[in-house]
Amino acid sequence: MRRSILIASALVTTLALSACGSSEDAGDTTEGTEESTAEATEATGSLTVWVDETRETAVESAAEAFESETGAEVEIVLKNFEDIRSDFIAQVPTGEGPDVTVGAHDWLGELITNGVVAPVELGATADGFEDVAVEAFTADGAVYGMPYAIENIALIRNTELADSAPATWDDAISMGEDADTKYPFLIQTGTEGDPYTYYPFQTSFGAPVFEQNEDGSYAPELAMGGDAGTAYAQWLAEQGEAGTLTTDITYDIAVEAFAKGQSPFIVGGPWMLEQFADLDLAIDPIPAAGDEAAQPFVGVQGFYVSAQSENALLANDFLVNYLSTEEAQTALFEAGGRPPALTAAADAASSDPIVAGFREVGAEAVPMPSIPEMGSVWAFWGVTEANIIAGKADPAKAWDKMISDIEGALDS
Repeated sequence: MRRSILIASALVTTLALSACGSSEDAGDTTEGTEESTAEATEATGSLTVWVDETRETAVESAAEAFESETGAEVEIVLKNFEDIRSDFIAQVPTGEGPDVTVGAHDWLGELITNGVVAPVELGATADGFEDVAVEAFTADGAVYGMPYAIENIALIRNTELADSAPATWDDAISMGEDADTKYPFLIQTGTEGDPYTYYPFQTSFGAPVFEQNEDGSYAPELAMGGDAGTAYAQWLAEQGEAGTLTTDITYDIAVEAFAKGQSPFIVGGPWMLEQFADLDLAIDPIPAAGDEAAQPFVGVQGFYVSAQSENALLANDFLVNYLSTEEAQTALFEAGGRPPALTAAADAASSDPIVAGFREVGAEAVPMPSIPEMGSVWAFWGVTEANIIAGKADPAKAWDKMISDIEGALDS
């Protein structure tokens, strides 16, 4: 296996990343792909695979097995994760770039729009993945990525300060006040807002950002307006006035305060856990503020195949029969710390109650929209939430203006 020199000197882990086998039957991915595997085995050629530093070793191991069994050659190219999407979009149309790249599912809309990504034929292997993982890579009825990890936020609870999970937002605030800590509840906000972290509270009012299709993909139709959106905006204003939500709490402040035992609850993801190493923790569902379930966004990481790959059959074979095994998915989990997308590997990883907690919340979460229209939403959304919490805007009027501004951006 050839391995390129280091292309980027530093790995920057983003929220999009951030944002990371099977049973005997589930791990056998040859069913439904035997013909393609046989053809790929007889084929000659090579694959170029882009990976980031975190996933490099796990992918190398799978590539070694692939090379041994197929006779094909795999070149692993190490990339800075933050550069992969833009470089992939720029290089694929020129005939350059990789056959396969690691990536996040919410890139999908942009990759499709630019014509740089091809569908992946998962075959019977699809049944071995968590449903939300396949949904996240689905667009127009086709699957465009092979998932390997799922990540989402949840309620992180200090069990020494709260011995049970709150059922509702009001329960959480009451329990937080009973704990007699500096903060009853911590959620990062800041002056720009944080609609990603606030999203489960919004969904509990029945105000999802976009309409969802039956296959889990999104339609470019805003769904967070109307009475449900207004009710959520009013709740933000009420909590801001009560002091339970405040724009003074940034990510760093929230994490530091929770680590010091200044609150029993924080909303966050597994990327926070290293800083809470001295605490006894439990991972719980995020309590609903409205009458519906609180559903956070889920991010799914996976691998894409280039639309210009001259060895698409080999690339598909590598993903479906080598990177979707229990062994490979477990290695990727151990490298990145996010629950595996393959159900059997996730079952094994869930022997850790922290992993199990995030996985259980993620199973009820919704994929982050990957449609290009999502790019027109973030700036208006976060600032509006922050202004309402800070008491700088009438909640109903501000929310209606936000909807109007987003719709204008979508139409432009």
